[in-house]
Amino acid sequence: MGKIIALANQKGGVGKTTTVINLAASLSVLDKRVLIVDADPQANATSGYGLDINDYGIYEVLLGDVAVQDVIKDIDELPNLKLVPSSINLAGAEAEILNLEDSQHRMKNALSPIKDEYDYILIDCSPSLGMITINVLNAADSVIIPVQCEYFALEGLGKLLNTIKMVKSRMNPDLEIEGFLLTMYDSRLRLSNQVVTEVRTHFSALTFETVITRNVRLSEAPSYGKPALLYDATSVGSNSYLNLAKELIKNNSDN
Repeated sequence: MGKIIALANQKGGVGKTTTVINLAASLSVLDKRVLIVDADPQANATSGYGLDINDYGIYEVLLGDVAVQDVIKDIDELPNLKLVPSSINLAGAEAEILNLEDSQHRMKNALSPIKDEYDYILIDCSPSLGMITINVLNAADSVIIPVQCEYFALEGLGKLLNTIKMVKSRMNPDLEIEGFLLTMYDSRLRLSNQVVTEVRTHFSALTFETVITRNVRLSEAPSYGKPALLYDATSVGSNSYLNLAKELIKNNSDN
């Protein structure tokens, strides 16, 4: 049975897409079958794998124009990994979906037929709490919440947690928080260490042990259309996400 995990935080620049790209690659090299669904109109997960952001993708799927099976793309160097692309068209989908039947369930309905073909389906959400994100949370089994180790790190988290709580109570009672993921950590900065302490204090049992260290290779890799693992397998960033993938697999095998 596959598991659908949303990567969500309405705050931009927290490492959400970087996590989707690199966690998916790491899970795939650990012999897990993985699908990325790029549900962000910025389409950075799509371009981060060197794919064309003008192809048919999740926008057409949500509108009911095509089946999700028809837009899944292969990632050549990672045979266990596939991707459903996004495009700028998705930015206008919020209003369009509102007028459609089953407006809040379209992502769930789209992914249901293929869920069991993958061990993990990772969905990259847009930095907002609009209709597309509600659709993703309704389809997901759990949510990973990236939190950057910088000033105002916890700002806005309350709103996200309330949205998750609302979706859980009204639409998706099985939705859980997979974990809070600390990103952009710099051990030399007192502020980074303060944020780690604060998040672990607030969300102790729900915080991943793995912390994603700030790393140049993680920033460079998307411009080459690759995850860090393929760009520089020995980098700190590659190792961080490999450790996260192992922790995620272990957590789910323990449950």
